[in-house]
Amino acid sequence: MSDNRKIIIDGTEVEVDGAMTIIQACEEAGIEVPRFCYHERLSIAGNCRMCLVEVVGGPPKPAASCAMQVRDLRPGPEGQPPVVKTNSPMVKKAREGVMEFMLINHPLDCPICDQGGECDLQDQAMAYGLSGTRFNEAKRAVDDLNLGPLVETHMTRCISCTRCVRFTTEVAGITQMGQTGRGEDAEITSYLNQTLDSNMQGNIVDLCPVGALVSKPYSFTARPWELTKTETIDVMDALGSNIRVDTKGREVMRILPRNHDGVNEEWLSDKSRYVWDGLRRQRLDRPYVRENGKLRPASWTEALSKASAALKGATKVGGLIGDLVSTEAAFGLKQLIEGQGGVVECRVDGARLPAGNRSAYVGTATIEDLDDAKAIMLIGTNPRDEAPVLNARIRKAWAAGATVGLIGEAVDLTYDYAHLGTDRAALTKLLEGGHEGALGKDTVVIVGQGAISEADGLAVLAAAQKFAELTESKFMVLHVAAGRVGALDVDATNEGGRNAVAECDVIFNMGADEVEIDAGPFVIYQGSHGDRGANRADVILPGAAYTEESGLFVNTEGRPQLAYRAGFAPGEAKENWAILRALSAEIGAVQPWNTLAELRQAMIEAVPHLAQVDQVPENDWQPLEQDKLGDATFKNALWDFYLTNPIARASELMAELSRNAKERKAAPMAAE
Repeated sequence: MSDNRKIIIDGTEVEVDGAMTIIQACEEAGIEVPRFCYHERLSIAGNCRMCLVEVVGGPPKPAASCAMQVRDLRPGPEGQPPVVKTNSPMVKKAREGVMEFMLINHPLDCPICDQGGECDLQDQAMAYGLSGTRFNEAKRAVDDLNLGPLVETHMTRCISCTRCVRFTTEVAGITQMGQTGRGEDAEITSYLNQTLDSNMQGNIVDLCPVGALVSKPYSFTARPWELTKTETIDVMDALGSNIRVDTKGREVMRILPRNHDGVNEEWLSDKSRYVWDGLRRQRLDRPYVRENGKLRPASWTEALSKASAALKGATKVGGLIGDLVSTEAAFGLKQLIEGQGGVVECRVDGARLPAGNRSAYVGTATIEDLDDAKAIMLIGTNPRDEAPVLNARIRKAWAAGATVGLIGEAVDLTYDYAHLGTDRAALTKLLEGGHEGALGKDTVVIVGQGAISEADGLAVLAAAQKFAELTESKFMVLHVAAGRVGALDVDATNEGGRNAVAECDVIFNMGADEVEIDAGPFVIYQGSHGDRGANRADVILPGAAYTEESGLFVNTEGRPQLAYRAGFAPGEAKENWAILRALSAEIGAVQPWNTLAELRQAMIEAVPHLAQVDQVPENDWQPLEQDKLGDATFKNALWDFYLTNPIARASELMAELSRNAKERKAAPMAAE
């Protein structure tokens, strides 16, 4: 039942839902209302008073448009729609007064403030500020907080909008920030001076409308107008968060989230946001070949000829596809290796994901389905580490009344859940029980990679699908590797899995740094960082990282998204598709494409749904056959959130965050 109301804003009549606030109705009418504390994804605080408007016929004072609903407005004497003015003399005077109050204690830091150039306070002071002030008293100063290595604080600049408090409490699910004191003594602080214990804390830097909270690693390194901005896709987890990469020359200076309601809303995990220092360190910027047991620098000609000689002389060739590999590169490697009679494998962690059955390795749920879910079942997963932004979405559903169940390791997920057990027996019991808690409730079942990486992974997957059938739920497989779904879509798999590749005498390792390759086979490594894979290699072909080449990535819900190049690879490193094309010519098996566009075209001809960029294709439901479950306990896929891939392991900041997290876990709790 809709409760639509007509309202006249600055002479324009609009019809909006009565539950909307005036500020939202103004946005519908295309009228901008200034604000500091209001944010559409946070609860309403109504404490900055910048959004004051005049309600005609209402009280003889301006009203806060963020806190008053349209249904509360009084119609005219003859039933005319209520009238709101956002630019009357009363409003102008009120906003100028509010701005004057805001600036009483705000320091004149603009020349040295990192927020300069993208500061709400600067912009609104230009629009609504007075040329002078009536306050001649000394400005008060406030001590800065230590929130950890990510967020730098300058609390004297704080205008007490409480956005950071509301975000950490409502979205990130930690209760470490709040406001103490009253009146002039009010200040934002952290509980017992703790540093923030969250992998979503960087978002408060975006939310802060002034320069009170700024990015510590980025501070004093660049101004926004110096940066080249590229809209692309994040690969630190399989969510496919939409990001903007800001570069200065050849260096990535910072990474920010972009709004996408269907994927990450406007949040970003700390690993995705701060991993950019890992793009500069431990880079492979030239080819290497192993001679007398030691790697030495080589030319591209020498490295390619040595790699091609090994491939030509091999009895059996295998290809491993790593976690950060784009779909085009996975498709190119599959064509090259299978053309040589070899086998490829992208399930390098041993996950039992059935190739060809998209309903089993992706599922039928979209990320947005979580918003309406009334029951969510987690099996063998810790979404707080595996996809922090998705975890925030589950928390949002929980806050709206959804019940959450978990089978697996009991961990702190920032919300309450019913823990139903840790082993396969709990899953069997779940299938046998009455499903009153999940029936007819828009249930979503989420299965983690840890649950399906053991020997009985297919049986676990089949049992989870069976539970989804019994409860008429939507089903989702939560991946941890950004490139995995795309590689499964192009069928970069073989029946023998990882073991079939291990038996080959030449292994082409494309960015698979999470696997140990035994002594024996000749290893060609193609990747961006000097990590475990490069250490074991006999030939190293330096490739581009995710910000240095365009590529298609398919996220955990099966949505293909395009990542764009923000900078160039260092030194002699080349884009991954170009290396494969050059190598194919060297071994006399020239691929039928010469550019990335031609490779993408060939890939889309083979897998048509990859052309549906930013759409979630519907998957036909194909339940797996029930098999006997083992009796092992569920283990989560990630052991350290901050060190999951070679780029993160090359980052000094990620190493510090990982160390801090370990210390926090090991710290003995004092009796309170």
